Amino acid sequence: MSDDEVYTESFTPRFYEIDSQGVMFNMWYLGYVDQAVDGFFIARGLPHSTWRELGVDSHVVHVEVDWSGPVRHADRTEVQISPARIGTRSYTLDFAFRRDGETTATGCVVHATVATDGSGTIPLPARLVAALGEPRPLRAARAG
Repeated sequence: MSDDEVYTESFTPRFYEIDSQGVMFNMWYLGYVDQAVDGFFIARGLPHSTWRELGVDSHVVHVEVDWSGPVRHADRTEVQISPARIGTRSYTLDFAFRRDGETTATGCVVHATVATDGSGTIPLPARLVAALGEPRPLRAARAG
């Protein structure tokens, strides 16, 4: 996977992920995002299993989700992951859910990089910055 590609992972919601309204329950979106983030880093050559040797881990410190359409049982769905911002001690990954070519949800996850020894936040290691690649936001900038 090249640094300028958006990572895409496909899935079909399972029966128990569907709520009484017939759509995927909101909490499952973040589970699929977390799984896709793992796949993103594997595809970029930096699986989470190697982070400890860099002395780094990451903690989710902020999440946003905006829904614009449903995902239903048996819908073949994609979740896309792309870096949106790379800071000195944190990075933001945008995500988008797509069904039949239509975007059904977008959002972002902000990760802070922390030392594995528990001493607090640390600067992003060069290998992590390289794995993230160039920012390529999936969402429009928000007025602030």
